[in-house]
Amino acid sequence: MMRRVSALFGLGAQFPIRRNENVAIDNLQRMIQLADEFFEVKHDPDQIAVTENVMMRLRSIHPSTMSEARDENGPISWILVIPTTSEVMESFLAGKLNERELLEKTPAGSTYTAIYLCSALVLPEFRGKGIARKLTIDAVQSIMRDHPIKALFSWPFSVAGEKLARSIAEEIGLPIRQRPHA
Repeated sequence: MMRRVSALFGLGAQFPIRRNENVAIDNLQRMIQLADEFFEVKHDPDQIAVTENVMMRLRSIHPSTMSEARDENGPISWILVIPTTSEVMESFLAGKLNERELLEKTPAGSTYTAIYLCSALVLPEFRGKGIARKLTIDAVQSIMRDHPIKALFSWPFSVAGEKLARSIAEEIGLPIRQRPHA
């Protein structure tokens, strides 16, 4: 079970087995199912499938690219942000790059000026509490301490995702650019 979570999001090692193992595993299963259903990366090669290699690549870009929130029963929210260059951001927004290519074209060890708000997942009973917003703001602020970030960008898959991206940008005081869906 831990291997599957690690392959999906890279956080398996951070999920210790608790006394009530069924509840913790249930939350893990629910998060995996939510990610599979919402993003359908198995059927879309243009999206980022978070594998162990992708996790290593993300960590080489910045350690704050992946974050989670959890309660005593396991994970309740996962977020993914990707700092990159303005040139990569502009190519992505113009539809010249897909998500997978955005990650591939982001040079590790570079100076980043933009952050892609890639994904946020929250179990249904925890939605509306600001969990993904706080995780994302914390991750963006951590990256901003190391890089001269000038803009955020997103490609929202839902109205809630669009609202979240705008709320984060407003809180941080950066412009948000959004890629429209075709």
